[in-house]
Amino acid sequence: MSGLELMLPPFVACMILVAMLSYLGLHVIAREVIFVDLSLAQMAALGSLSALLFHVAPESPTTYVFALLATAVGAFLFALTRSSNHGGTVGAGRVPQEAFIGIVYVVASAAAVLVANKVPGGGEAVEKTLVGSLLWVTWKTIRNLALAYVALGVFQFALRRRFLTISFHPEQAEAQGWKVRLWDFLFYLSFGVVITLAVPIAGVLMVFSFLVVPAVIANLFTADKRKLTIIAWSSGALASILGLWLSYTKDLPTGPLVVCMYGLLLIGAAVLRRLGVGDKAVAS
Repeated sequence: MSGLELMLPPFVACMILVAMLSYLGLHVIAREVIFVDLSLAQMAALGSLSALLFHVAPESPTTYVFALLATAVGAFLFALTRSSNHGGTVGAGRVPQEAFIGIVYVVASAAAVLVANKVPGGGEAVEKTLVGSLLWVTWKTIRNLALAYVALGVFQFALRRRFLTISFHPEQAEAQGWKVRLWDFLFYLSFGVVITLAVPIAGVLMVFSFLVVPAVIANLFTADKRKLTIIAWSSGALASILGLWLSYTKDLPTGPLVVCMYGLLLIGAAVLRRLGVGDKAVAS
């Protein structure tokens, strides 16, 4: 197998993941719930591991159903604990929503360890959630991922006015009498489906990088929503291409190297911002 044949499927998978995750990352940054993807990913992992307790074959459709049900529980909890302010505090401003997100992550992680201890191959399943299997992704998996993400993309586009307003201007949504928690649940549920499908391929570390780093880079340079999307997509694609290319040419682990490229690109973006590149309305 030539190098092109080996690296083409991971490249295509990365571009599909970047297209969806970098956009959703803009919502995550605006909502100030940075670690929500880790928490939802851990809920999905717990669901997948729980399926093994019932002797369900790994990566079967039933396993995904278990993962999605667990993710739905997480989406419900996050919708329930949100507030109208950007800081995401609950209970008269006493508890930040990020605390609830962290608690869900820790409890789901502990539960996953307990379940993994009771099922054959549980340890391997836990490890896979961290590193994924990007290098060995198949065209069938890529096709299924693309179809699912197109459907989710249509869903996000159709409801973009609601989701964008609640993420970037929650006070307007409250003033208009929208059922914010219901819309939040729908957003987090679709977000959870995206994460559930991404983690088995890329792993938690890469998914977090795809989601957060491009959005952070975009927010360094502009506040315009269209420019935010373009910069997020472009920077995510560039970091992924550099990581895959160096992984192939230097024979280094793909996932960790891609994550490191995202980190280096963020440093470069921060330097450019300090040099005055970007919209003047955005604080340095």
